Amino acid sequence: MSMREIPTCKGPDPDTKTPRYRPPAGACDTHCHIFGPGAVFPYAPARAYTPPDAPYEALRNLHRILGISRAVIVHASCHGSDMRVTLDGIARSGGTMRGVCVVDPGVTDAELARLHEGGIRGVRFNFVKHLGGMPDMDVFRRVLSQVEPLGWHVVLHLDAQDIVPLAPVISAIRIPFVIDHMARVKAKDGVDQPAFAQLRELMKNPLAWVKVCGAERISSAGAPFRDALPFIRTLAADAPDRLLWGTDWPHPNIAGDMPNDGDLVDLLAEAIADEALRHRILVDNPTRLYWQD
Repeated sequence: MSMREIPTCKGPDPDTKTPRYRPPAGACDTHCHIFGPGAVFPYAPARAYTPPDAPYEALRNLHRILGISRAVIVHASCHGSDMRVTLDGIARSGGTMRGVCVVDPGVTDAELARLHEGGIRGVRFNFVKHLGGMPDMDVFRRVLSQVEPLGWHVVLHLDAQDIVPLAPVISAIRIPFVIDHMARVKAKDGVDQPAFAQLRELMKNPLAWVKVCGAERISSAGAPFRDALPFIRTLAADAPDRLLWGTDWPHPNIAGDMPNDGDLVDLLAEAIADEALRHRILVDNPTRLYWQD
């Protein structure tokens, strides 16, 4: 694919609202990205999309407005397996950030140990078709066995239609696994749809975690994405101790309405009325998964 054929995705809403809800001290955005700047941290030649630069300083400013004090940087596919941009952000954060990596098929134990020292606590695999589709499952199983001694988890990014056929693979995972964006279910299909029913079944596994983020990705109603509320509430009732929340800033590859991150904070507060449960999702749960050492 030549450079001219790589699509450019939209940037985030630059006018972040101050949310009405103020998150508790120690609140964590467990799903955000740093993109570039490309002149310092080049994008991968084989990437599926080119994002506008969204550097560390912009992410810090976003979190200042939102009242978020910690974050998990999820390394994005547009940077390939070059982890420098994510490791740089973690190093600059003074201990308030952790990360999730993307690795090459032949990653060594020594490289994983280096990433662990740099603040990485999980590895991500994309199953989403527009980002490359199904990974090599031999590599998938080998990498999971490599990260198990480190106490890491695996993050699974998949499409709603894939969760049912992938359920046996997911159920066989022996380390904690985190499902991104509520498995990208379609809100228009309701909470009784097979994909969401399968997600709920998987959540009975004590190793299973889910991120109640990506409302803009599952919504069919558009901003402010209130049709995602029943899904968030259902998952909060099913597994309150294994829920995570994130912004997904800067929201790469959004085809519809670009969310305002202040509205996303307020959407979570609307979904979860109990302040103790909000604290669990925003503070306690990410602490258990990312800050145990």
